[in-house]
Amino acid sequence: MKSALPLVDAEKSSLNLSDLSVALDRSDELKNLPAGGDDPNRFDWQEVWYPIAYLQDLDKDKLSTFTLLERDLVIWWDQNVGTWRVFDDQCPHRLARLSEGRIDENGWLECPYHGWAFSGSGDCERIPQQVQGRSAETSPRACVESLPISIQQGLLFVYPGQAERAALTPVPIVDPIEESPDDWIILDGFRDLPYDVLTLLENVLDPSHLPYTHHRSVGNRDNAGPVELDVQQSGKQGFEGIWEEGPRQGKLGRQTTTFVAPGLMWHDLTSSQYGRTLTVVYATPIRKGECRIFARFPFQFASKFPAWMISHTPRWLSHLGQNAILEDDQIFLHFQERYLERTREDKSIAQAFYLPTRADRFVLALHQWQEQFHANPFPGQSLPPAQSRDQLLDRYHSHTVNCSSCSQALKNVKRLRTLMVALTLVAWTVTPLLAFGFGFFSIKLSVAATLLIFTAAVTWLSLGQLEKRFLKGRSVPPRNRPDKKGDKR
Repeated sequence: MKSALPLVDAEKSSLNLSDLSVALDRSDELKNLPAGGDDPNRFDWQEVWYPIAYLQDLDKDKLSTFTLLERDLVIWWDQNVGTWRVFDDQCPHRLARLSEGRIDENGWLECPYHGWAFSGSGDCERIPQQVQGRSAETSPRACVESLPISIQQGLLFVYPGQAERAALTPVPIVDPIEESPDDWIILDGFRDLPYDVLTLLENVLDPSHLPYTHHRSVGNRDNAGPVELDVQQSGKQGFEGIWEEGPRQGKLGRQTTTFVAPGLMWHDLTSSQYGRTLTVVYATPIRKGECRIFARFPFQFASKFPAWMISHTPRWLSHLGQNAILEDDQIFLHFQERYLERTREDKSIAQAFYLPTRADRFVLALHQWQEQFHANPFPGQSLPPAQSRDQLLDRYHSHTVNCSSCSQALKNVKRLRTLMVALTLVAWTVTPLLAFGFGFFSIKLSVAATLLIFTAAVTWLSLGQLEKRFLKGRSVPPRNRPDKKGDKR
């Protein structure tokens, strides 16, 4: 299978080579290292680049956090050299969380517990409690591990494995975007999901569920029909497949699918009606039973108007729609993987699932890849207890609080609601004065004040409904809502 992943270019990707313990010689003698390690029979989830944030969601004045493969990380901006840093979120002194600290006057990351400070390389630069003349900060035990980083296609990637392999291991990027970056209009979204990374991949690799699961959101049951998928190439680094007929019973044209192990996939569809569309998903493992989806929707439209519309759509507005679509699957996927875990104790995937049609070829290929290359990110671990319905529909903690656009929009909505209350109180207070204090104009002024009260109240209620959409998902998905009169579907 042709690799979709080019070797990291340090200048282009802003690769943080200063974090590497060994200086890498980029001579002709060096070759690319495979993602997943050198063992041809095993895929190592540590030896991979993972996206952990969109650059536009990071604030250079604040510390951010992420958990990757159960490893807590802190993300911060190193102003001394102008690059992002990703450290283990533990001070070597007493294991306090560095993300609770600050960036000090020297541009170093300062521990909140005792003020130990660390430069971008991870070296300890200051121990305030140390007497003059001592040099405990020079010990390797005083250092924080700094992970290699790479910036590609608007995403911050980190490498959790052996640092000396990082620069030679390809970063998983989307080839069509890389080939013509200026030709795409891209909608981005993300969310922390309450199910495993492989459950997410299984879901997004399956095009046949869209008409039913996402009916009335981005699908329609009327478009359902036979789905004949074909896996063309496969191996340790992933697989490529094709759906010759394509969506909507062949009305849109052929669709190809690429899976780049362990966590990237995209569908590629070109139609005369809509132009070229990609559906891109990065699945980044957080811990057993939890992952973050980075969903990207690149478009090349046949006309300019849709491109203009999308490019001028507020990011938070598109995120509300994307969150709603994710919630179409959220609850049943959370329980599906628990049923599968119990079933898989004594059955293969082909025995646990009944897969009689070619619509499940990509799902089967994913599980076969996992089994063949022992690609379990959390071997020996069991899923955590199931969550409640309210927990599964949480939007605030799984998205809004970590999204620069949605968190700011939520603040603005709350401010506007407060303003509406203030306007209502003012109008309510002055209405009696207006009714009797301005002679001929009193009636008109009092009517205007009453209309202002009504408008402010309606606006306050409407903003309240919008505020809820940043906090919690809808309990009943559109597919399950009662049909309208005359709607047979």
